[in-house]
Amino acid sequence: MSFPLLTATALVPAVGAIVTAAVPAARRAVAKTLALVFSLITLALAAIVFVRFEPGGDRYQLTESHAWIADFGVRYELGVDGIGVALIALTTLLIPFVILAGWNDAEPQETGSSRWRPTQGFFALILMVEAMVILSFEATDVFLFYILFEAMLIPMYFLIGGFGDRAHSGSDQNAAAQRSYAAVKFLLYNLVGGLIMLAAVIGLYVVAGSFSLTEIAAARASGELEMATNTERLLFLGFFFAFAIKAPLWPLHTWLPNAMGEATAPVAVLITAVVDKVGTFAMLRFCLQLFPEASQWATPVILVLALISIVYGALLAVGQRDIKRLIAYASISHFGFIVLGIFAMTSQGQSGATLYMVNHGISTAALMLVAGFLISRRGSRLIADYGGVQKVAPVLAGTFLVGGLATLSLPGLAPFVSEFLVLVGTFARYPVAGIIATSGIVLAALYTLVLYQRTMTGPVRPEVKSMPDLKARELAVVAPLIALLIFLGVFPKPLTEIINPAVEHTMSDVQKKDPRPEVEAAQ
Repeated sequence: MSFPLLTATALVPAVGAIVTAAVPAARRAVAKTLALVFSLITLALAAIVFVRFEPGGDRYQLTESHAWIADFGVRYELGVDGIGVALIALTTLLIPFVILAGWNDAEPQETGSSRWRPTQGFFALILMVEAMVILSFEATDVFLFYILFEAMLIPMYFLIGGFGDRAHSGSDQNAAAQRSYAAVKFLLYNLVGGLIMLAAVIGLYVVAGSFSLTEIAAARASGELEMATNTERLLFLGFFFAFAIKAPLWPLHTWLPNAMGEATAPVAVLITAVVDKVGTFAMLRFCLQLFPEASQWATPVILVLALISIVYGALLAVGQRDIKRLIAYASISHFGFIVLGIFAMTSQGQSGATLYMVNHGISTAALMLVAGFLISRRGSRLIADYGGVQKVAPVLAGTFLVGGLATLSLPGLAPFVSEFLVLVGTFARYPVAGIIATSGIVLAALYTLVLYQRTMTGPVRPEVKSMPDLKARELAVVAPLIALLIFLGVFPKPLTEIINPAVEHTMSDVQKKDPRPEVEAAQ
């Protein structure tokens, strides 16, 4: 048997979580170091997956298949396409930076405590989330994917509710109540979506007699499996509803600002840059591949919801007074672009949407982590409590600016390429939708530049006069992310080479071809 590379990539962080959690209470530094080491080993394995993947080869590669629950036809089946490889690379790349950024975020409030081990628990939960997300990008058994899709909610619930942001304007009791509310809201929203998806998963098994994605897709393509139109549409809605909550898509988005606002900055990055990508990824892998007719049937409504997300999220970001909630609403707008690209049903749109998942993860991580460093220094998330920071902490302000410019998709930075492809792909088939979506670019420039102006420029407020600049550990977190934004902004080829063939398969699933440009003959 060949080495199970995909299993190993997910198993290493899972083992790391167990080992980190078992470290004695007094050895917090050891727990942090172990978590970082395991995340780096996982990154190395993901790099091997990236190198071994052949863009022109089979659709699913490095496959593994073993019997799991034989009586119900459930198998442990793994395989990656280009989209999955790109998102595994994003996940494993960000986790070491999340760990470094949160190095001091889970120290016990009572230094003499020997019973409670928040540090070990914090980093163990992060590694457990990483393991589940990686497996969800690899799973080709629908039931296995569902288990992972739901199980990752548990560690995320504890990360939000148990390790919330300490920068809170109210009392400690009020802060704890807000964290609890955000964590419960996150859990309930996603559990409701998961329960509806479970009904659809069972319905799919009744119709298809299998949970294997590859078997069902092959049977549909060969004509051996035919679904009644209404059945297919109902099953599609069950899957899409759960993915739209996870993404999140308007109007199922309201849990995200609460969760990101109350979580620590590294956990907020984990939510929006890693976990939420499972929703948009699943739209491509499961909705379009399993339910092609229903996907086309639902496209007009989904495009409208995506456009509302783009404009609504950006408008609410403009009016925010809280830095982290502003970034959360900006992410809702960006997820609108991703969903728009997926359901534009063009190769440019879907390639741009996949690339946007990666680039949004990097740019949001850069901006949110720098914002977290800023908030930890001042002890406040309110924009009005800052001013003149660039005069006392120029490196912090500069990295904050680059992260913000990436968020507004400045040409030369990575998100520009993906947003441009999404808009071109959308305009080719739905010109009106493409025109409306461009308003999100204008609004992004507004909320980003206003945020920078109010926090970094102007007179130096007395509260920030003694604010230190970025330290070595913080620079080690931010500098590589900035470098990646620039590199992928001018040379996205390493990603597009593996993404484009996977998009061609998806376009074939829905039996769509790119519309030919209408050019008037020269007179």
